[in-house]
Amino acid sequence: MDSIFHEKQEGSLCAQHCLNNLLQGEYFTPVDLSSIAHQLDEEERMRMAEGGMASEEYRTFLQQPSGNMDDSGFFSIQVISNALRVWGLELILFNSREYQSLMINPINEKAFICNYKEHWFTIRKLGQQWFNLNSLLTGPELISDTYLALFLAQLQQEGYSIFVIRGNLPECEAEQILGIMRVQQQQRPRLIGEEEAQTKMAFGVEDEVVDEDEELKRALALSRQDIDVEDEEADLRRAIQLSMQGSQAAGSAAREQREGQNETLTAEELRKRRQAYFDRQ
Repeated sequence: MDSIFHEKQEGSLCAQHCLNNLLQGEYFTPVDLSSIAHQLDEEERMRMAEGGMASEEYRTFLQQPSGNMDDSGFFSIQVISNALRVWGLELILFNSREYQSLMINPINEKAFICNYKEHWFTIRKLGQQWFNLNSLLTGPELISDTYLALFLAQLQQEGYSIFVIRGNLPECEAEQILGIMRVQQQQRPRLIGEEEAQTKMAFGVEDEVVDEDEELKRALALSRQDIDVEDEEADLRRAIQLSMQGSQAAGSAAREQREGQNETLTAEELRKRRQAYFDRQ
């Protein structure tokens, strides 16, 4: 699968992606396709001028925007047809009476180009397998032979115009590799928009997890601060209590000392008084 060239969608350059995915290489740029579109515009202008440059039709034509390209990057089927003509390739409308009368099995063709509402994409056979090379997909999508006809019928029901590619496509690496081996696809590619949405959702979940972790860390930090404050207050209360207990103990000791001293002085006075009594006797 890695050998398959697959340009992903950029802006509205689906015509460029369609051609390059078909040819399996960076063969066309927006400048190349714009040059073809301008050439077609000039050819149309010259044909209109043949009816008279003073005619109302010619003046109206000059005032109208180009039908072969616009500022968004869209290019007409005429631009794509002329671009493929450089490689000797031809476009045939798939549901035309001329082609349907040939009763050709789609799996026997080489490639298809599909268009709906200004979007172009390629379906191409590489080796013996078919691949949907839509630039809106994240990668090539493997299409089985049995599903190819149903896929084309579904596209027609959805309003797509389908063109068969006739002629020899240029050689490519994927054709050589897939010509000797078949691939299997375990998971189909998603649309680019779906992948981006999932990526954003994944990042959103990660951000939420990070936010929750940060909030948890902040909550733990605040709780530790609260515990520290509570511990400091408890220590202060214990210190005050101990100091009060120390003061009370010191006061009690002083009182006991004073009381002891009072008791001692009283005994001495009694002795002196007895001694004075004996001396007088």
